[in-house]
Amino acid sequence: MTISTEPLKSVSDIERTTLMTLLPGRIAALFGGRRWRSLAPLAVLIALCVLITIANPNFIELRNLVRVANSAAVPLTLAMGLTFIILMGSIDLSVEGTLSVAAMVVVLLAANDSNGNDYGWLAVLAAIAAGTAMGLVSGLVQTVLRIPSFMATLGMWFIGLGLSVYMLGGSAIRLNDASIRELALTRLLGLPLAVWVAAGAFLVAAIIQYYTRLGRHILAIGGDEDVAKLSGVNVARVRVTAFALAGFFFGIAGVLAAAQLGQSHAVIGDGRLFAAVTAVVVGGTALTGGEGGVVNTLIGVLIVTVLANGMILLGISPYIQQTVQGLMIIAAVALSLDRMRLKIVK
Repeated sequence: MTISTEPLKSVSDIERTTLMTLLPGRIAALFGGRRWRSLAPLAVLIALCVLITIANPNFIELRNLVRVANSAAVPLTLAMGLTFIILMGSIDLSVEGTLSVAAMVVVLLAANDSNGNDYGWLAVLAAIAAGTAMGLVSGLVQTVLRIPSFMATLGMWFIGLGLSVYMLGGSAIRLNDASIRELALTRLLGLPLAVWVAAGAFLVAAIIQYYTRLGRHILAIGGDEDVAKLSGVNVARVRVTAFALAGFFFGIAGVLAAAQLGQSHAVIGDGRLFAAVTAVVVGGTALTGGEGGVVNTLIGVLIVTVLANGMILLGISPYIQQTVQGLMIIAAVALSLDRMRLKIVK
């Protein structure tokens, strides 16, 4: 029999320890509660619109609002695909590479100033198929080879950029197909067709998340993968399907980007990854997975786009704009984490 020589804690020590343990939880519950986090992005969006309008009334002019909607088309389509990956608790860094490949395919197969191809809208289908294929490969690499999504998709990013540089010869190739260019130039009910395509992408993503088994399984994996397995979810199949679905949306975004610019070049997707991740996280989808969704992402895209447009209207330096965006994503991640469940930060 051994006698512990550790001194007993006094009542004041116990009270102090209890206070230090419970106080952070109380604060986290007050400022990071589930209900508060779900409403925060919408409140931020409304506040941004009000403040920018007060500072510059030109913000609410119809012409500027159309400009905001058009600027949000490509980021929204990209963010739809990325949302499904982040909901699983994974990440997809192949956004820029996949978009670049899709834009390259549509330009090289449609009428252009580099070759004699003129396959019209078949080029669009081929571009979307190329994006889907890249997403499928990313999913297979991650699940079959058991490589973390971070590294698997990082590799696909550089593979996509390499393919684009090789096929385009390191130069910009002009898109001469008038019917595809109409996505950016033609308006329906006052909005460019690209905006309606992005709205359609959002609708498809919402149906998948809220009304299909795939959407429920993606959320289940993000919430607790072990429990999902015990519930009979084929995790590998869902992961591969989710990455292919993300590639599908990235492919559509590549077509829209090529139509808006009227050309394709290797770095057409430059900066798109940061914008897409920022939109998803700012909207309230947790990087740890299992919380959030495409509606949150829609709000996040609008926040990012409105903020960028407002800073331009206010004449803020581009360098300051980048600083603000960086601070915004840090704040969004901090607010999206559930500290009551998060015990370890790596």
